Parts: sequence; structure tokens; C-alpha cells
Amino acid sequence: MIDQPLRVGFIPLVDAAALIVAVDKGFTKAEGLNVELVREVSWSNVRDKLNIGLFEAAHLLAPVAIASSLGLGHVKVPIVASFNLGINGNAITVSPALHAALMSELDGDPTDPMATAQALRRVVVARARAGADPLTFGMTFPFSTHNYQLRFWMAAGGVDPDEDVRLVVLPPPYMVESLANGHVDAFCVGAPWNSVAVDLGVGHILHFVSDILLRAAEKVLAMRQSWAEKNPDTVAALTRAHVSAAAFIEAPENRNEIAAILAKPHHIGVSPEVLLRTLDGRLKIAPDGTMRESGRYLLVGREGAGRPDPVQAAWLYAQMVRWGQAAISPEALKIAQGVFRPDLYDAALGIIGSAPTDVPDAVGAFAGPPFDPSNIAAHLAAFEIVHMKS
Repeated sequence: MIDQPLRVGFIPLVDAAALIVAVDKGFTKAEGLNVELVREVSWSNVRDKLNIGLFEAAHLLAPVAIASSLGLGHVKVPIVASFNLGINGNAITVSPALHAALMSELDGDPTDPMATAQALRRVVVARARAGADPLTFGMTFPFSTHNYQLRFWMAAGGVDPDEDVRLVVLPPPYMVESLANGHVDAFCVGAPWNSVAVDLGVGHILHFVSDILLRAAEKVLAMRQSWAEKNPDTVAALTRAHVSAAAFIEAPENRNEIAAILAKPHHIGVSPEVLLRTLDGRLKIAPDGTMRESGRYLLVGREGAGRPDPVQAAWLYAQMVRWGQAAISPEALKIAQGVFRPDLYDAALGIIGSAPTDVPDAVGAFAGPPFDPSNIAAHLAAFEIVHMKS
């Protein structure tokens, strides 16, 4: 047993489940680790405390790990991720007023993101003609999957996210109140906050992120590269503990127990019933009780979700390039892909792993050509709305 506790930061979201369950059910202890979980409210807090060494590891937005390694938006601290804490799990939630406006303009299936993105375009144009303020969308961080997923969806329908709407940063726990107060018209966030908005009658879930991308790396178990290199046995033990926790979470007979664990005030602090719906991928999407089910809503361990995939890192880097956050270069792409470390995952488990084959390009975006990580410039050239650095 390691006497000195490993401090691990997290945000109250369901994709922190493997972290929480690893500690609560004793999987970290079984690996000889003494882990102290520290709940935080914002991603900047988590990033900063990880970067300066107050945390040994953290539940972290996958793009933040890449941005930190590239020195984008903050100090440059190389990060590695030996385990994916979640694939998918986000949703886009809109106010009742915006939902009504979108449905009145909809031409097609409301679960089709192209149809809703084109409806959004018509709503945006109508508001501009009427002299109304631009719509405001909340997302969790500039370097976040939420930011890129919102932008990808909007742009596919002809809405320029930098010209036609406002995107603002809000910590996940503050999203619902901001929607209820009219500070934002919509948001993209991870579970359970979309469901909380629906249950309170202040929001409609418009899309699961799996409508937009079949497979999207969301959060990672992040560590400073320098610390990981000095502590390879601890990294391996942490990784194994999370693999065990993920397997426990994915077993349907454990779901009620897991929901109760996550519901504790010092973990996520919302009702077990909401958390159970999230884990089962069966969500209430409207205040009237309409339900929607998806086997891809949130993948914690199944379908190879835990093993980091450098193609996912390349896609996130491509979004940073598309929206002017990063310059395009082979060196930066290599650094970005090097954040996701399947070799550390494989070494911890004593296996030779492989990438999932259920999604041919490993991303499965609803619009644009298949993703080619070897030619990001050509991939981005296929899109009409791009704001690359000149």
C-alpha cells in the first residue's frame, strides 16, 4: 500500500464514475493505492492543480490534456492519458422557447442533427431580421468537446459559431440555473445536468452527442507526463483499477448500487433515479416525459471505450485548428496524438490491444468526409465554415 495519498481531482459528472467507483468499491486499494478524490467545480481548477502538482491525476476534458501539452491558452505542461473515462455522454439541451422555435422550422426528423442544424440556421436568420439578440449557447471550456460538438453541429447547418451566435463558458453545475434564468438559450454539457434541466421543466434535450459523433473521446484519466515517467508502476496500478471499475459499472446488475454511490453529496449529488437513467442510456428528453434510449449515449468500459485512441486525439486537434485555436503542423499533431497512450493501457493489462472496428474512421461524424488523421488540411478543406489561423 502506498502511504502517501494520491490526490485525484474530478468534476461532478457521470463520466467520473470509474474514478469514483474505483475508490468507493476498493479497486484502487486492491492495487495497493491510497487515493483521495477531490471534487472541483471548474475545469480550469482541475487543470491548474494537475499542472502544478497539487493533483497526481485528474478527471480531465480530453482537449484540455491536448491543449496543455501544446501550451495553448495556458502554460505548457505535457499530459498523458492511460485510460478513457468516457466515450460520448454529452447532450445539447435547449430552452422551451428555442425548442419550440426549432420545431416550427424543422423539415425532417428531430433526431437528425442536419435537420435541426438547418432549422437553427432559419431561426438565426429570422432573429437577425427582427433585430433580436443572437442566441447564447453555454459550453464548459474553450478547449472542450462541448465547444467542438456545438460548433460542428451548427456549422453543418450553415450557422457560423463565431459570427451568428454567442458561445459562453459555464462550469457544468451552473448550466441548469443559467438556462432557467434565461442567461443562455441552450447548452452542451455532460450528464447528469441535461437530465436535471428536463426534470425541472426548463429544458429539452435536443441531441445526444452520439447523434453528432458516433464515437467521441470525452474525459480521460490525466497525469503529468513527467510524473507518469517517474512512477510507471503507480500509473499501471491506477489504470488497472479503473479498468476493473469500468467493468463493474457496465454490469447491469450493479447499476442501482452505482447510482446510489454517485448520488452521494460529495460525489455528484443528484438523485439516484436520474443517474440510473444516464447509466442505462434511457433519458427523459422533454418535460412531458418523452423518453429516448440509446446504447451509445455513454460508454464507460464497453466497446473498448477505456483504451485511449490516438485517432480521437487527432480529431480533437483538428477542431482546434479548424476554429483558430492552434496552428496546423505535423509536430503539433504528433504531440496531440502522443497524449493518448494506448501503450500504457496495454502494458498495465499485459495485453496487445487494438482499435475498435465498429466505426470505420473511429469518429463517425454525421457530416463531412470520413476523418483522415494523416491529412488534416485536406479533411478541413471539405468544410465551408472554417476559421483557421492565417
